[in-house]
Amino acid sequence: MIEFARNVRLWFAPEAVRQEGTTPDYRFSLANERTFLAWLRTALALIGGGFAVDQFLPDLRWGWRVGLALALLAAGVLCSLRAVNHWMRCERAMRRGEDLPVSR
Repeated sequence: MIEFARNVRLWFAPEAVRQEGTTPDYRFSLANERTFLAWLRTALALIGGGFAVDQFLPDLRWGWRVGLALALLAAGVLCSLRAVNHWMRCERAMRRGEDLPVSR
C-alpha cells in the first residue's frame, strides 16, 4: 500500500521519475507508452459505454439502467487509474534496470 501511495505521488511529478536511474532505450519507453494508451482507450470505451447505456436503453428498468451505467463508468475510471499506475511502475523499473513488474 505504501508503494502505491508513492506511485500516486509520482503521477503528478514525472520529473522525479526522470531523476531515477538512467534513461532506458527509447524503444522500450515507446512500447510502455503504447500499452498505456491502449489501456486509456479501453477506459474511454468503458466510460462511453456507460453513457450510451444510460442514453440509449430507455426501455430498461431505471434501476438496472443506472446500475449498469454506473458499473461501466466505475470500470472505466478504475481502468484509467490502473493504466497510470502500471505505466509508472514499468517506467521506474526500466530506469532502475530491474525486472518489469508482473502484470495482474
